[in-house]
Amino acid sequence: MRKIYVFDTTLRDGEQSPGVNLNTQEKVEIALQLERLGVDRIEAGFPAASPGDLKSVSEVAEAVKNSSIIGLSRSREQDIEAAREALKKAEDPCLHLFLATSPIHRQYKLRMEKQQVLETAEAAIRYAKKYFSKIEFSPEDAARTELDFLCEVTEMAVRAGATVVNIPDTVGFMTPDEFGNIFKTLRENVPGIEKIQLSAHCHDDLGMATANALAAIRNGAEQIEGTLNGIGERAGNTSIEEVAMALETRKDYYQAATSLKLNEIYRTSRLVSKLTGMVVPGNKAIVGANAFAHESGIHQDGMLKEKTTYEIMSPETIGLKESKLVLGKLSGKHAFSEKLVDLGYDDLNEDQIKEAFKKFKNLADKKKNVSDEDIRAMLEEKLVNTPEVFTLERIDLSYGNQSIPNATIRIKTYEDAIVEETQEGNGSVDAIYNAIDKATQEKVKLEDYTIKSVTHGKDALGEVHVVLKQDDVTVTGRGVSTDILDASARAYVDAINRLIDKRNTGSVNKRGNITLI
Repeated sequence: MRKIYVFDTTLRDGEQSPGVNLNTQEKVEIALQLERLGVDRIEAGFPAASPGDLKSVSEVAEAVKNSSIIGLSRSREQDIEAAREALKKAEDPCLHLFLATSPIHRQYKLRMEKQQVLETAEAAIRYAKKYFSKIEFSPEDAARTELDFLCEVTEMAVRAGATVVNIPDTVGFMTPDEFGNIFKTLRENVPGIEKIQLSAHCHDDLGMATANALAAIRNGAEQIEGTLNGIGERAGNTSIEEVAMALETRKDYYQAATSLKLNEIYRTSRLVSKLTGMVVPGNKAIVGANAFAHESGIHQDGMLKEKTTYEIMSPETIGLKESKLVLGKLSGKHAFSEKLVDLGYDDLNEDQIKEAFKKFKNLADKKKNVSDEDIRAMLEEKLVNTPEVFTLERIDLSYGNQSIPNATIRIKTYEDAIVEETQEGNGSVDAIYNAIDKATQEKVKLEDYTIKSVTHGKDALGEVHVVLKQDDVTVTGRGVSTDILDASARAYVDAINRLIDKRNTGSVNKRGNITLI
């Protein structure tokens, strides 16, 4: 089997999804899970974008030991220096340089001729070579670059010392036949191409990112780049889990495989969804809630007789496990601890288990049966803690169809002071948020408000995601509760705490109008 390297850019390209802004703790948490998943290369961020991004890349580089850590850089010396600083503690550092090459980018963005592009990129690679033994070069918008010029650019990168040349379909323009042909042409026409790895980085604007990545593999690509759950700017990136499972399920056709630990896929997908606030659609391939669900009577009959009639993959392959152990309010700590291990949470310390068990008992008092999804949601709600400047203590509501909703919020500050405010609103949620605004003295704009059911039934856990904006800073917040108004308040307070944390740590990304691959 030919080895296909996995380059994960969830922390960089994935974070460019509108409304997503991960803090340093969250980036480290995701990176460590990507390491457990078996990702070969982790692009941790764009160090030159902001002091916060440089700090995040540095902490990821220090925490991760078994995956190569990559920093993105424009073809500028100051960007290379920033990446050098961020990656100095990495066990296996790599620099990812990029410069646009397509006619439209050369004319309108760079205002460069072909020769200037070649000279600028070569100078950057040679400068970076003084500090990095591993350098990936990406001709941004390669898919819309003239094929003969792309061959010339690739030859230059090989000659200058790049170890990987990545071919990005930056705007998701390609079809599989066209994209595969690019790799075939480079393999056949670029001198010294055998000295480097060719990589594919696809966007999903036309819904063909995974198909294009697989076409690249068929035509000689040795690395694919993407994100968990396919997140990313605009329509997102290649879904790493989709490529990995396509190679696993169709070994006979592709004759290639990744080194991913496939049974970590589901857990990683859940973590990324929780920390980014981006809900995975139910019909999403591999990791969607319906990916292994069967409702049709004909399908159910076939499944009962032989699973392979309607399932080409088993849920166990990606780490989905169904347990017969039903947990409720009478369950003890031992049974709960065993359930945590069964669900994959075998790295919690004793204090974390005690805290989780206490939360579980509180939830069990409200629900007759606590499902696996209830436990996952309960654990992951506070998997990474933002410093709590404000803590929600209590909500009191007064509303009716003939009266104006009225909310009283009781909040504790980090100095243990109690603040209580009452406000009206157009609805219950609006009243709650007006009261929180007054209590915290933060002026924010609510950009998005999303509710989803985490579990099933009348006593289901509800999950609320909010997106708040203050000046140029956008943050997400989340809250989980059996009471959707309580979840709404918790999500809003969580977002305000994140906002204050970003303001205090200077981790606001200021990318301006930079176009990234």
